[in-house]
Amino acid sequence: MTDLAARSPKNILLVGCGQLGTELGQRLATDDVQVYGLRRNATDLPAPLQPLSVDLNQPVTTSLPDVDSMVITLTPNMPKVANEPGYLVALNHLAQALLKIPTRVVLVSSTRVFDGNSASYPITEDDAPVPASERAQLLLAAEDLAGELFAATILRPAGIYGPGREMLIRKVRTGEQVNRQRRTNRIHQTDLARVVELMLTMPQPPAVLHAVDHTPGVPLGDVVDYIAQRLQLEPPQGRADDVVAGKILDARLLHTLLGPLYYPTFKQGYDQIIAASQG
Repeated sequence: MTDLAARSPKNILLVGCGQLGTELGQRLATDDVQVYGLRRNATDLPAPLQPLSVDLNQPVTTSLPDVDSMVITLTPNMPKVANEPGYLVALNHLAQALLKIPTRVVLVSSTRVFDGNSASYPITEDDAPVPASERAQLLLAAEDLAGELFAATILRPAGIYGPGREMLIRKVRTGEQVNRQRRTNRIHQTDLARVVELMLTMPQPPAVLHAVDHTPGVPLGDVVDYIAQRLQLEPPQGRADDVVAGKILDARLLHTLLGPLYYPTFKQGYDQIIAASQG
């Protein structure tokens, strides 16, 4: 396991500070560590995060703090600006607004950049992305731009779930049909926050890191069956046109660097979400 005290950020800017950024910021902020949360409307960010209400779709006219570390969790769903992808516009506006480039920058992307890869073998950080969808192509373009602008390291989480990210639970409750054969990959939000913290504090983070738990490629049917069992409901049925799809992601590098996950499989993760919602 990496020594988490090897690097000690003192001033951290969380750009696009949503659910993940907020949980991360609360982990990082101490009497000795200042954490700023930047989003379009940051007034409701909890203490001890320092709120910065900034719309990165527009040129930034206010001064951003001088920080030694930055985490970017912007969404690729940002609206277009003058016919340009808002995600890329925001990254350029961010670079223009910084007094200087922080010494450590992490861009949280997605394993969706492999959505055109139909390989049956586990995909590692050494495999080249195969973006098929427009969203995947935009994510990869953002990775490239963040590398150019900030020399950013790239973190690619699989499907993020946790309290407030309960899509599969809602599907089980409503009985919505699913592709039970589709291979799925996921990471609990709390473990993902720990991974970002690791990338900020380790001496030399990898250029690219996958964030996936210990059940990569698990069939969706297995996951919804478990959720249904916990909720004492009938599991969702498969569709007539179900086919084996999806990918298997290799995250052995992450597990070597981070050590044990709090939620190593979907079972522990959904146990936690269901218990929290009932408590």
